[in-house]
Amino acid sequence: MSAAPSTLTAQTAEQAPVLFKLLLLTFALAFAPISVYYLSQNYLWNGNSTYAAITAVVAANIVLVTYIILSVMEENQLTKASKGTAEPETKKTR
Repeated sequence: MSAAPSTLTAQTAEQAPVLFKLLLLTFALAFAPISVYYLSQNYLWNGNSTYAAITAVVAANIVLVTYIILSVMEENQLTKASKGTAEPETKKTR
């Protein structure tokens, strides 16, 4: 019974950076477009709401592309780590 809590603790510690990235990018996706909209409308585009909306859409897309890139990089690291520990497949092990 003592193996289950230690396994759970190891999994939690392993997934903590993933959860942190997800929360950080969630907050960025929630607040970046809104703040960019109002800041660009007041200071960059002098009240033009169309250009401010376009700027907010670009900010949201930047956050989404950042999330995709980080996810792909993390997946590549995980596959490299698992390939290094796996045995090569032979006809007998199939």
